[in-house]
Amino acid sequence: MDAANDPVAALLEEARRRKTMPPPAERQRLREAAGLTRGQVAEACQVGRQTIANWEEGKTNPQPPGATAYARLLDGLKELHPTPTEPRPAPAAGDETAPRPDDRVSPQPEPVTTPAPPHAAALSPAPAPNHTRPQRRARSSAHAQDASTGLITTAVHEELEKAGGDVDAAQAALIKRAIDDVMILWRDLRATGRYEYTAYPALPEIFKKPSKKEPDQIWEARPGFRHPDYSLRAHGDILVTALDANAAYLSAMKCWLPIGKLEHSTGTDGVDPKRSGVHLITPAPWSHRRLPNPLGDRDTEGALWVTDATLRLLLRLSGPKYGLTEQPTVHESWTSHATENFLDALRKALTAARATAIANDDTLTTEYVKAMYAKFISTMGESIHNREIKRPDWMHIIHSQAYANLWGKAYKAHQAGLEIVLMAGTDELHVTGDWRQVFTEGRGVSEMKIKYGDSKASGEYVVGRVTR
Repeated sequence: MDAANDPVAALLEEARRRKTMPPPAERQRLREAAGLTRGQVAEACQVGRQTIANWEEGKTNPQPPGATAYARLLDGLKELHPTPTEPRPAPAAGDETAPRPDDRVSPQPEPVTTPAPPHAAALSPAPAPNHTRPQRRARSSAHAQDASTGLITTAVHEELEKAGGDVDAAQAALIKRAIDDVMILWRDLRATGRYEYTAYPALPEIFKKPSKKEPDQIWEARPGFRHPDYSLRAHGDILVTALDANAAYLSAMKCWLPIGKLEHSTGTDGVDPKRSGVHLITPAPWSHRRLPNPLGDRDTEGALWVTDATLRLLLRLSGPKYGLTEQPTVHESWTSHATENFLDALRKALTAARATAIANDDTLTTEYVKAMYAKFISTMGESIHNREIKRPDWMHIIHSQAYANLWGKAYKAHQAGLEIVLMAGTDELHVTGDWRQVFTEGRGVSEMKIKYGDSKASGEYVVGRVTR
């Protein structure tokens, strides 16, 4: 009878594993000595990255089924990287690395020590500062971001070398591996995370498409605004500039995401600054023809499901600071406790890598980073390309946050006296007037640049005013 079917054998196997399992600090030393990340070990043992962190920090004891593979790995690493006090295995006969008689080193005389002067204590190094938890987290985050930048650089060099310097071939290879690489980054950067999350929570039926041909039941408030007083076809001389908001989805990763299973509530019980999810609302009428509707281009009336990002925008616009609309009526919600910083470490790492690539005029790395964050967001729903995260609620919220961010830019331009001629997608904003007095021009994530493309309404163009 094997161990799988013999309870006594299973207990003996468990006892042997516990006896040979090194202490927590030694587990971490072995991994670091081998140059392995916690993410790599977690993947090999088929457990979460945080589980490996807990085992190394002694917070939990290794448990099956991952513990068996973990013990095997540590046993192998102990042979490769024995502790300084542990004698190395004797070399085999014929091993050229074994010391030969001629290689023996003559013993050296013991150094002579003298008593330390009375003031020696004052000259001893000061004790290491006891950093606060925020300081330790900041140092750990900075270290993780440096490591992630190195991972991105290494990947680019690898693919360039494989492609023999062919940039197009290297770019295609990098885009193909972008999902796997960004998931490795995300797991490593979770080292500084304070929150656990449910990777596959049970989700309500509203997150499932009725059919392949029908749209999602969650309304993301995608903008589609054209100013009614202007026409691209009308003859005129009003100068319009098509602007592009940089890295819209990357910026939108800073949003409130639910970290657990969504819970149902009615009325306004689910509306809470520290919760996030989706809400069934009836919006108030929008009466500002010169401003885009924050709900986007919607051709139906009545109640609809919106994300937390959209509801937060509507509530702000109905508050005393804006006073642009009435509060929406909230009928029911599916929400969970949430955090705004869940993806922040990944966002900062990719932002830093993008900024460095742009400064170095490195288009290959810039496109690689873009593929990483775009695919990370687009595949976290129901996708065969990313089986580690299935959070369509996150995907809808991030999309909606990108649209809400663009609406904020449109309102800023409107307040400065510019006319909003067109707003579309996550990044397209066409305005009249001196836009450089409102936005900083550049390619940074907080900057705007002129949008050039093949369409007629690219760069700078003129429109006419429609007479009514």
